[in-house]
Amino acid sequence: MGSDEGFDMVPRLTRGSQDMLKWRCFIDAIRERYQDDAQVKFHDHYIEFTAGEHPTLPVEGHKFLRFSSRITGHTASKTNVWDYLRGVRHIAKSMFGSRIRPWAELADSWGFYDWRDVHDSRRSFLNAGDAVTTVPRFATADSGSQVDYPIRCMNDKLYEALEIPGKGKGLVARCNIRSGTRILCEKPFLILRNAPPEQMQREVASQLKTRSKEEQRQFLSLHNNFPGRHAFAGIVKTNALPCGPGAGKGGIYLEICLINHSCLPNCNNSWNGETQHETIHATRDIFAGEEITISYRNNDPTPSRLEHLRTNFGFNCHCELCSLPLEELQASDHRRRQIQLLDEQVGDSSTIMTEPLVSLRACQALLKLLVDEYGTHDMALIPRLYYDAFQVAITHGDEARAKVFAERAYKARVACEGEDSPETKRVRGFMQDPASHLAFAIGSKSWKTSRTAQPKNLSVDEFEKWLWRH
Repeated sequence: MGSDEGFDMVPRLTRGSQDMLKWRCFIDAIRERYQDDAQVKFHDHYIEFTAGEHPTLPVEGHKFLRFSSRITGHTASKTNVWDYLRGVRHIAKSMFGSRIRPWAELADSWGFYDWRDVHDSRRSFLNAGDAVTTVPRFATADSGSQVDYPIRCMNDKLYEALEIPGKGKGLVARCNIRSGTRILCEKPFLILRNAPPEQMQREVASQLKTRSKEEQRQFLSLHNNFPGRHAFAGIVKTNALPCGPGAGKGGIYLEICLINHSCLPNCNNSWNGETQHETIHATRDIFAGEEITISYRNNDPTPSRLEHLRTNFGFNCHCELCSLPLEELQASDHRRRQIQLLDEQVGDSSTIMTEPLVSLRACQALLKLLVDEYGTHDMALIPRLYYDAFQVAITHGDEARAKVFAERAYKARVACEGEDSPETKRVRGFMQDPASHLAFAIGSKSWKTSRTAQPKNLSVDEFEKWLWRH
């Protein structure tokens, strides 16, 4: 059998400029150290150590999960593979610090990643340029589809709470997670109404007395951006998530409050008023080792977004978006300003009533901008946008298009909130009967159609032109 040893990168590197620069420096250091070593081969897409089981390092850091080899047996001994493992680990540790997680099977210490994910990541750079690509395995909310995957939603968490360099604690994916998967559903540890610091301090202290010592310790370990006399109130102000849009109360969660921010998050958080839980859904495919993130501040351009994060949460954001080159960051800011303007235009009721085509075209333009900026159809603004388009159509009696928009709003809502979300259920009702909406034909009947009047046998482009009235 033999025993393996090596190290994992946890969390895995992103495509952000800081991570890319650090990985390039690491690869340069490896090249400098081993440039005259006959057992080290420098290929276009990876560096191969022809010792033991030939551990490799990709040129692109976001593809790296593990550097390891079998260290027992004749081949391992003859090629001195352990010296390479130790040398590369030393350089990696000096550059990436606690992100490097050593393990050794002889010491009953095991890697963070499942071997199948490691092999998939290796194939992504060993076979770079090949026409055949590896299809990664994903854990999903559907337990029946997980037969070939090591993580099962009903038994195991899809994430692990870990120290994230420069961020404190965060949640990291243990496996590949499919977009739309519910990662977390958590009941609030505390629910508190908005109140002055003194009153909030007393209320939290009173509620904490009823909790276990371990729960108290977890609460006190949450980040506090407002230290001082009212430390409990500061923790609440820093971490509380509103119990629904515009709610006068917020919830504290011992796990969800560990989720860090990204301006391009891979998850959406949502309050379910019926079940009284906060849910976290993946809004894009998340790969093993990626940090799970939500947005603390959604759509603002960079200056106001960064100022809000510094003032309210006490950190300078260096996420993948914020670390873009200046020209690309300015393009993002322009899109976000356009998103804000179009969002206001879409919500203007007088335009919906008198110029519905203007409102509908604004919805379509906003959809394109959102996908261009966020790169996904599964973010929280998408279902709201489709619902806005539904309202434009139904206000003028167009049940056929309203039904399509409601179907899209429903699917998008399921992806970022789940089937049990009250808003998902409401939109599903409109999908089944568009005319049940209170705004049905109150603007005019100039667009009147039946809900079954969608055209058949159109191409995708032709159907979209019909849908958006081009």
